[in-house]
Amino acid sequence: MKNLERDSIDFGRMHIPSLFCKLFFPTLTGMIFNALLTIADGIFVGRGVGSDGLAAVNIIAPLFMVTTGIGLMFGIGASVVASVHLARGNVKAANINITQAFTVSLLLLLLITASVGIFHAQTIRLLGGTEVLMPYARQYLLFLLPGFPFLLLQSIGLMLIRLDGSPRYAMMCNVIPALLNLILDYLFVFPFGWGVGGAALATTLGCVAGGIMVVWYFLRRTQTLQLYRLKFSPTSLRLTVRNVGYMTKIGASAFLTEAAMSVMMLTGNYVFIGLLGEEGVAAFSIACYLFPLVFMINNAVAQSAQPIISFNHGAGNVLRVRKALRTSLLASLVCGILATTLLCFFTSPIVNLFLTPEYPAHDIAARGIPLFASCALFFALNIAFIGYYQSTERAMRATIYTLLRGIALLVPAFLILPMLWGETGAWLAIPCAEVLTLAVIAMDFAIQQQKKQTMK
Repeated sequence: MKNLERDSIDFGRMHIPSLFCKLFFPTLTGMIFNALLTIADGIFVGRGVGSDGLAAVNIIAPLFMVTTGIGLMFGIGASVVASVHLARGNVKAANINITQAFTVSLLLLLLITASVGIFHAQTIRLLGGTEVLMPYARQYLLFLLPGFPFLLLQSIGLMLIRLDGSPRYAMMCNVIPALLNLILDYLFVFPFGWGVGGAALATTLGCVAGGIMVVWYFLRRTQTLQLYRLKFSPTSLRLTVRNVGYMTKIGASAFLTEAAMSVMMLTGNYVFIGLLGEEGVAAFSIACYLFPLVFMINNAVAQSAQPIISFNHGAGNVLRVRKALRTSLLASLVCGILATTLLCFFTSPIVNLFLTPEYPAHDIAARGIPLFASCALFFALNIAFIGYYQSTERAMRATIYTLLRGIALLVPAFLILPMLWGETGAWLAIPCAEVLTLAVIAMDFAIQQQKKQTMK
């Protein structure tokens, strides 16, 4: 374990709560700053451009989520596989896996980015953009696309840097890009007057900074995990396809979590524009900016528990896996309660950050955010359970629960509840899907535990 003690971390022997805290607080700090990368755009666009600009940014946001999702899918998949290899002393296999994850995911994203750039108008219409929002959305998208490959590198790298024993450096890979984006957002939107294009450019430059920091780490700073020169013989390519397939299978639920947020935004945009027009989309966009913050906080819990659970799962230490799960669930419970409380009690100041009261969207958001906030606690526990199943190589369960909460229950809730309760039903669709998913997970987990006790 010597090489994994860069920050005095021993995944196999340290006291679980102490180990979790050592990973969690740097990860949480980094995640909060990463959420600011998106939130800053909303605040400056809402204040500098208005509700139409805010709605247009929300139209493009699903593409940002998909890119992050691809990064998390490869990052979590590679991290889990590499953790198991490291626990068994096979460092070379771990290095090959992480190199394959970086290479294949980057090629995939470059193909997607090029396609979206060529067919940008069709993409915007598919995402729900109206003629009113089209100019803003086009400008935002075209300035944002160059940053996607760097965002991918950052998303993958953070998982692997933590596994390498450097959670504080991983934190800085979030903090520095977020601060850069915050400063540039202000300069580009207000003094320079570049509108939504300026906000997108600020985000792109922040992503570039994060991606460069990740590349620099693996070229100059890493000790245990290193990039490995891949071979291109037929046998090596077959092994690459096999390894990448297994990594994406493990990390699929992470991609689906981000894809589910995209589905949430896309479906919500259609529902709110049908109920309340462009002002409804602008109001809903504020919730969509807040949701990544809630997600990042709880994702910090899951990502902090992941290397602990994966390493000890690979080492066959069942008791430490159970302790890590309990710690993760307790932390999720606390984070979920705090998030719900803050969103409910500080609704007015939060909405005022994005829009002034002169816009009709301001009042719509003020009515809806407290209803939306009720999802935070249930979402937190769902993410903790899904992260546990990912970390123990039970990809099927993680994928099923992610699809359940993000698509199978969410889309019907968005379609049915507004017909029953109008605007209130639209705001309650997300909490409803999270509550039902947690009920299914809890029942299944209880049944599995009972079966284990019976087998003993």
